[in-house]
Amino acid sequence: MKVKDLPQSERPRERLQRVGVENLSNDELISIILKSGNHEKSVKELSLEIIKLSNGVENLKNITKEKLQEIKGIGLAQALTILSAIELGKRIFINSNVETKIVLNSSQKIYEYMRYELWDKKQEYFYCLYINTKKELIERKLLFMGTINRSIVHPREIFKNAYLCSASGIICIHNHPSGNIKPSKEDIYLTKSLVELGKMNGIPIIDHIIIGDNSYYSFYEEGEIMNL
Repeated sequence: MKVKDLPQSERPRERLQRVGVENLSNDELISIILKSGNHEKSVKELSLEIIKLSNGVENLKNITKEKLQEIKGIGLAQALTILSAIELGKRIFINSNVETKIVLNSSQKIYEYMRYELWDKKQEYFYCLYINTKKELIERKLLFMGTINRSIVHPREIFKNAYLCSASGIICIHNHPSGNIKPSKEDIYLTKSLVELGKMNGIPIIDHIIIGDNSYYSFYEEGEIMNL
């Protein structure tokens, strides 16, 4: 299927705007870099072939211009564009100070870290922040998007991702589009359920924060979670 045959909302660029770059698949990111396919192959097919050729996206750092051009449909210009994107990523990673990790050891810090991500959203976004024993951020994951006043959260997804990234704790955070930070009955029930599941799974829920209009509600600060 060509990108133009996909529903507008499911095309890579539109999905990037809707859910954020961190939530795109590897082939969607490569599709955006390539921009287009050709008369024989869609940009998605080319992207998947690049990942297959390199034996996984983690090995793209070693791919060469000549290797990329072995793929029918990848010309010199596209090969150089991909190599430039990879090199830029390398330089960003290498030049990042490994000592400046994001430490989320207070509700205020968590709020400051996420407030602009959730500012002025018209529907609920539910994120989980996965941290290690030092309260350093391992991974941020957008798990659910709901309607203007409801998000449907599946605990199995929350804890599955915690296991996948070897997290020692989980911070839940979501927004209230109304701006009112008072937790709903559903928020309270969900938090209690997650806290109990966290105890059972050995991966505690550190905090659950609701973001509204320039303010937040922390279940930890209110004494309803005792892990931080």
